Amino acid sequence: MTQDGDNLSTGFAAPLGSPDPHGEAALVLVETLIHALIAKGSLSTLEAIDIVDDAVEVQSAMDEDGRHIHGARPRAAALLRIIGGSLSSDLPMSLDSP
Repeated sequence: MTQDGDNLSTGFAAPLGSPDPHGEAALVLVETLIHALIAKGSLSTLEAIDIVDDAVEVQSAMDEDGRHIHGARPRAAALLRIIGGSLSSDLPMSLDSP
């Protein structure tokens, strides 16, 4: 690993439980982009929630195919649920309840 913590140069993944700065930056960037698209009216909140739901399904499929580092999916799924919850809180009350 390089001094700045870049794991790309070594080919080794970050240890389980340790933060991944690349993943964290990507997650913040995408979540910010989703919120900006909603604010501009380019994407509805319901469409954004559907996108998050689709991401959870992709995560699940990748897990079934064995394309995940052991233990990564539950953490990724938890982060996606947090984002989905954040978006759901932006829904008007009439759309939020069954």
